Amino acid sequence: MYKIGENIHIISDKVKAALKERDGAFFVDLVRAQKEGGADVIDLNIGRRKKDGPEVVDWLVDCVQEADADITISFDTTNLAAIEAGLKRVGSNGIVNSTSAEEERLASVPPLAAQYDAKLIALCLEKSGIPVSADARIGIAMEKLIPRAQEVGIPIENLLIDPLILTVSGCQEYVPEAIETVRMIKMVMDPPPMTVVGLSNVSNQVPDEMRPLLDRVYLVMLMAAGLDSAIMNPLDKKLAETIRFVEERDDSTPVGALYIKLFDAVAAMEELQPEDVDMGDPEQEAVWKTVQILLNKVIYTDSYLRH
Repeated sequence: MYKIGENIHIISDKVKAALKERDGAFFVDLVRAQKEGGADVIDLNIGRRKKDGPEVVDWLVDCVQEADADITISFDTTNLAAIEAGLKRVGSNGIVNSTSAEEERLASVPPLAAQYDAKLIALCLEKSGIPVSADARIGIAMEKLIPRAQEVGIPIENLLIDPLILTVSGCQEYVPEAIETVRMIKMVMDPPPMTVVGLSNVSNQVPDEMRPLLDRVYLVMLMAAGLDSAIMNPLDKKLAETIRFVEERDDSTPVGALYIKLFDAVAAMEELQPEDVDMGDPEQEAVWKTVQILLNKVIYTDSYLRH
């Protein structure tokens, strides 16, 4: 699993304050913590940042490289000048996050990634919004995103398709579609592009204490469908442990064994069965209930996951 650390995000009050004060030590420490947590990439989400985007990115690259001179950096902004300022610094060790299939973005963003030999995250998103079905998302990838990347000379191994995750709180019926989109992307081309998701989107608008389990279980299901990469919180030790359970097939603990059973079921296009779960174990029962929510088998409510 290629891990993109999400913790430098303008939505965070601490990040916003540190950026305003140009507190470089804050960012150096945060990069180091993410790297120690297993991050392969540091995402710099600065928002639109229309006025000072290039200057901010240039300063943040200094902070990141002080912490780790070689780590890959993802430039997460709609400000193309800011993205280019970052790519001028890191070149092929950069990721452009992101383009959609909207005409204006397709015209301007992929050529920039190609110019610097950077990776490109491409969203299954049109002007009309995120499509509902996996088939429709695959259509965007196959008809618009992949052809445009090929047209400007981006190698398939530098393209990461994001099927776009929707939250269980309000969009539950669409949550399984992202899993199937990942699976289908891996089947339609040889070699296929990489796949990536913004993992925490699935638990948006869910009470904070319930979000980590939703993220962990969903990631296992996505990995089983062929997911390559996730924009995620590398400081979440339980999330890192869950990835390790699956990648090392460590079934030495009951919950680790259950995650492996879940992975194998989804990989085989089957479902986890009640007999696979020890309902007397609260941790296993919580995983089971979370799977039912993510598969849209049981209507999401806060109270269901709390008990």
